[in-house]
Parts: sequence; structure tokens; C-alpha cells
Amino acid sequence: MSKNTIKDKELSEEVQEKMNESVERKVVETQHFLRSIFSTKKLSSYLVAKNLPFAAFVALLGLLYISNRHLAERTVRSIDRLGRDVKELSWDYKSLSAELMKLTTQTEIAKRADTLGLRERMEPPIKIEVVKENK
Repeated sequence: MSKNTIKDKELSEEVQEKMNESVERKVVETQHFLRSIFSTKKLSSYLVAKNLPFAAFVALLGLLYISNRHLAERTVRSIDRLGRDVKELSWDYKSLSAELMKLTTQTEIAKRADTLGLRERMEPPIKIEVVKENK
């Protein structure tokens, strides 16, 4: 098996200096980036311009969420109102149906007809027969 010989050897001064320089450069770049983010002059121009499409997208999603919520609440209120209307109409139907059944009984019809001067017939109907004569 072969071992990694680079780890066993010490780095030369040139390689160490290059590594230190690259690390220092990255630290400086990171510090510069962080300063540019939190500085008021760069914050308003750079970050807003860079992230404007994302901010607009998030705002649009927020508006869609709010409008969807309002629509759902309006629909639920409408369903509740229609349910109450259906119950009320059902009660009206049942009360009117019961009243109609009461008014159409024979005794109620006889009472109302008596106020008009009409009376119920007590004898059975008579059958009238027509006799045709042959000529």
C-alpha cells in the first residue's frame, strides 16, 4: 500500500506563504462583503438592486396568500349564511304544509263554505238518466 507522502512532508516556506496569502485574501474579501452588506451607503443600492426580483416575488406570494385567505373566509361565511337560509326555509315549508293539511280537512272546508251560505249535502247524490226516444 502506498501512503500519502504529502502529509508526511513539511510544506516549504513558499507553499506556506501562498496558503497564508490566499487565506488572508479570503478573510479580507469576506470582511469587505460583510462591511458592504451592513454599510448604509452600499446596503441601499447594492443589496436592494440585487435582491429586488426576489423581494417582489416574496411580496407577490404574500399578496396571494392574503387574498386566498380572504376568499376562503368569505366562502365559509357564505356557506354558513346559506345553511341558515335553508333551515329557515325548511321551517317555513313545514309550518305551511301543516297549515295547509289542517285547512283542507273536510270540517274546515265545511266551516268556510258555511260563511258563504253553502251547506254540506246530507243525502246521497241522485243519478239522472236520459231516455232517448226512437223516431
